[in-house]
Amino acid sequence: MRFTRDELKRFHGKTLPDLMSDHVRLLFVGINPGLRTVAVQAHFAPRGNRFWPALYRAGITDRLIDASSGFAPDDREYLLDRGIGITNLVERATANAAELTADELVKGGQKLHRTIRRFSPRVVAVLGITAYREAFDDRRATAGRQASPYPATELWVVPNPSGRNAHASLPGLAAAYGEVARAAGIPTR
Repeated sequence: MRFTRDELKRFHGKTLPDLMSDHVRLLFVGINPGLRTVAVQAHFAPRGNRFWPALYRAGITDRLIDASSGFAPDDREYLLDRGIGITNLVERATANAAELTADELVKGGQKLHRTIRRFSPRVVAVLGITAYREAFDDRRATAGRQASPYPATELWVVPNPSGRNAHASLPGLAAAYGEVARAAGIPTR
């Protein structure tokens, strides 16, 4: 699917439903959806985003999911059956995460707390240290496992897969995502 810039601008502020089930074991938490992601209603849709290649390379998925034109129905079910969920700190779509306010990230952290209490995933992996620091009011946080306020849930910070996060390589993303998958009890190949 192709969109012009003007077509994509119409999705500014729109939302995308979470990919979630009552059996989620590993919850990936993005910062907020991009315009293309909301346009096709599939998480991490831009071709330059390395989320799906990193999951495949880590052995979390047995195939490379292409969400660039939306999820295929079997891909959505496949992820849910594997215990993988996806949400965002902030629901509204923007062209760039820099458009978000600190207050939005803090409120997103509060929403995430409610989601974690409701679904109790084994692992929550926040994709991006800067957003995590703001949402969890922890300016000293570093990547990796965090002290978790949730008895049944490990809390992690892993690199953001956006192509704008140039210092995170695909092998590095795959290693980090594989680590959280194993911590969540999701077998990797």
